[in-house]
Amino acid sequence: MATYIVGDIQGCCDALQRLLEKIRFDSSRDELWCTGDLVNRGGQSLETLRLLESLGDRFHTVLGNHDIFLLREHWRLPDGGSANREIDAILRAPDREQLMNWLQGKPLAHWSESHRVLMVHAGVVPQWTVETTLSCAAEVERVLQSDKRGKFFSKMNKNWVRRWDDGLTGWRRRRLISNILTLLRFCDQNGKILASASGPPGSQPPAYKPWFKHKNRQTRDVTVVFGHWAALGLRVRKRTICLDSGCVWGGRLTALRLEDRRLFQVPGTYSRRRFA
Repeated sequence: MATYIVGDIQGCCDALQRLLEKIRFDSSRDELWCTGDLVNRGGQSLETLRLLESLGDRFHTVLGNHDIFLLREHWRLPDGGSANREIDAILRAPDREQLMNWLQGKPLAHWSESHRVLMVHAGVVPQWTVETTLSCAAEVERVLQSDKRGKFFSKMNKNWVRRWDDGLTGWRRRRLISNILTLLRFCDQNGKILASASGPPGSQPPAYKPWFKHKNRQTRDVTVVFGHWAALGLRVRKRTICLDSGCVWGGRLTALRLEDRRLFQVPGTYSRRRFA
């Protein structure tokens, strides 16, 4: 048995299929994990969801920001009509309900005790331990899997708090948790997020650092695997691994075999203006 972790797929189903062939993925014995952003921009989001859903309990993913956007559109548009044509194809598919029920049951953080690996889509603020990360993620997961999800989605674009505080409550707390786990790239040592920053390290203001660079980070004793940051690119270190190698931007789709950290890559099948 082998465990493979793949970076942001973003609807690049052809690349995913070629990658699975390259690693000789066997769903009867192997596991496939993904850092989230299964959909959007690659042109084959519906096909991607169908393929991954067919893997059953051999597949584990965390939700990325594009996945949450899809769930929001599913809630907002019961009859379809999304301005995003790729998303709208999912909303008009005959198996829409099956796929959306499957997707909204996915977590925002995944922990493997045996591997000592924490997987999130974007990152964690310095103050969070593994236990805090999982607990906070569960707060949002419970809402997404309940009849309160509509209220959560309706507040997604409201002004939101950017600094983590254990005393936060209600929707402000849930929205910040979601944004940390699915949008974080830079923050300060106190857990204040730099919003709307997508450039590489070094492009941020002086008070901020990449979230994984803070010396007070409480997850430094485990390996954190993430995606989301194409401008950072593939980055494999002892305790942090970024697997977003920009497949949808004309880069590559990457898988890491967790047992020996061997990397496997295939070229992307879709090219957009880099980091647009």
